[in-house]
Amino acid sequence: MLETLIELDKELFLFLNGLHTKALDQVMYWISDKLIWIPFYAWILYLIVKEYKWKAVIWLVGIGLAIAASDQILSGVMKPFFERYRPSRDPELEGLVHIVNGYTGGRYGFASSHAGNVFALTTFLYLLFREKYHWIGWLFIWAAVVSYSRIYLGVHYPGDILTGAIIGTLMGYLFFRLSNVVKNKYYPETA
Repeated sequence: MLETLIELDKELFLFLNGLHTKALDQVMYWISDKLIWIPFYAWILYLIVKEYKWKAVIWLVGIGLAIAASDQILSGVMKPFFERYRPSRDPELEGLVHIVNGYTGGRYGFASSHAGNVFALTTFLYLLFREKYHWIGWLFIWAAVVSYSRIYLGVHYPGDILTGAIIGTLMGYLFFRLSNVVKNKYYPETA
């Protein structure tokens, strides 16, 4: 059963990774880069501070903890425990993987911390702002595109992405709920 899932994961990866074009190579490379998103993160910081003033620290700490927990579970625990090669480093796939700019990532890729981190952030923000900003759900498309860029670049299997996204979503939900408990304890009258 597990072997069948692994083979299906590889086949789906090869299909999705094979959907590359020269025009998208640099776009996907930049989408996957964390630094390109600094203006976006600054805008998120602005929205939270604008809405909650100095009390925003509760939500910002919650976001930081959600991302840190997701990252540690995925990169600190799962990758070294499972030791599953990234597609870009898998000897069975040598010569079959489309790689951009020579980027191959670290040795192991199960599961994707990129996917986990963006889904932790997106879930937290969705829960925080869903009643105020009705467009906030569209951030899940951003998270999905960032996650897909990892397949496009040849550094993650779809199963890596799915697992990372699930764990990130759970961490976003958990730390939003914990932050809400703290907020309600110290500032029960405010949103």
